[in-house]
Amino acid sequence: MQLIEGRKYFILHAPRQTGKTSSMNGLVRVLNASGKYRAVYVNVEGAQSARDDVDAAMKAVLSALARQIEDTLGDSFAEENRSAILARSGGHDALQELLSEWCKRSPLPVCLVMDEIDAVVGDSLIAILRQLRAGYNDRPGRFPQSVILCGVRDVRDYRIHGAKEIITGGSAFNVKAESIRLPDFSRDDVRALYEQHTAETGQVFEEGVYERVWKLTRGQPWLVNALADEACFKLEEDRAKPITAALIDQAKENLIVKRVTHLDSLTDKLKEPRVRRIIQPILQGEDETGVELAYDDDAQYVMDLGLIRRGENGLEIANGIYQEVVPRQLNFLMQLGFESRERTAWYVGADGRLDMEKLMAGFQQFFRENSEIWLERYEYREAGPQLLLQAFLQRIVNGGGRIDREYALGRRRTDLLVTWNYAGGVQREVIEIKVVRGSLEKTIADGLRQTAEYLDSVGVGRGHLVIFRRDPEIPWEEKVFRREEGRVTVWGM
Repeated sequence: MQLIEGRKYFILHAPRQTGKTSSMNGLVRVLNASGKYRAVYVNVEGAQSARDDVDAAMKAVLSALARQIEDTLGDSFAEENRSAILARSGGHDALQELLSEWCKRSPLPVCLVMDEIDAVVGDSLIAILRQLRAGYNDRPGRFPQSVILCGVRDVRDYRIHGAKEIITGGSAFNVKAESIRLPDFSRDDVRALYEQHTAETGQVFEEGVYERVWKLTRGQPWLVNALADEACFKLEEDRAKPITAALIDQAKENLIVKRVTHLDSLTDKLKEPRVRRIIQPILQGEDETGVELAYDDDAQYVMDLGLIRRGENGLEIANGIYQEVVPRQLNFLMQLGFESRERTAWYVGADGRLDMEKLMAGFQQFFRENSEIWLERYEYREAGPQLLLQAFLQRIVNGGGRIDREYALGRRRTDLLVTWNYAGGVQREVIEIKVVRGSLEKTIADGLRQTAEYLDSVGVGRGHLVIFRRDPEIPWEEKVFRREEGRVTVWGM
């Protein structure tokens, strides 16, 4: 409100499905109800298909804007005049002229919200931004007092390929006062939202649910809602029964297996080179400093997409669900390949427990015989060994357990916690993954210390340390080994 009252133009950006559109429509209603402004919301995504055809894009923008002005305010000026203005001024000036003529006739200052602005591309986006900038000095009497541009990315990350150069959104729209990132829910927000369900239905959430939801979502609004919807309306519809942390875990698994639209669209971004440059080192646990210095803009871009966040250990995948979805998406074809050759029953003992010794030895042999062929197929080749092991484990535990993953830029390792349910209880197995960078013995020593720390943190007695050596000059006879080091079994590959 301070920015609007201060006659500022600004950016509101956040990942998809975090509530931008709902928030902005709510803001428009509040502004119009105040009696101080005339506010209108318009979605300009319809101009995306026009690409560099500025006239076609502007026709779509003016049509959507005129319709919203009439529907929201009962004002037909834009609808009655948009075609004549476009014919007279052309796509490179029509938006500025229409807004100017409309604002001159408005009895109150105008506030304009333009959503999905970063869906528009090329010359069409340049035309919109530059016309808004050109009218800036005429506010508030002959141009909107405040313009809010909404999208997934900050305006500085709009890279518009012109005929001979790349023009950044920041230069085409240099009148913006501020860029605001719509925040995710806080812990208190999550609890308040779920307590609304309890107040309306009587169904309670056990105390451990809130912390589990927080770990899985870190407050990402769509995920917070989707977990509760799956748990409360599909898994446990009896309102007399509480929602447990186990139900939340099952809800999480259901969302991943169903490949719901939110998760599918997010993982589609993994194919982009800019995203791969950041996600791959995180999966590998590379050093943070070099990556951030080399790809600072890319890191911010991936952060704006909601895929990563800055955590205690450096850049990391944004939340627990994404931490699981990213490797499972990247190794999906690997998992399919294992279906025809690996059976869960082969690695389950008579007591129903996973035979981890047999399982790890089985993967070690497979990796020796097949890794070179398998890893050549994938874009995330540098993280291939870690992804291949996780695909193998995922195939074995599917239906009977789960894998919790911890990895981040700068950790130099990947922590896996395999949880397996059997008739006698719950089995938990720790697997630590490290890649040799320099000395083998130092890597093993560091890995043993890190594995011991992880064992203690999750309350497990014994664990496994997997050491990958990527140097093709080293023969397999040296790479493959098995050692017992106290309560850790070391597997060389």
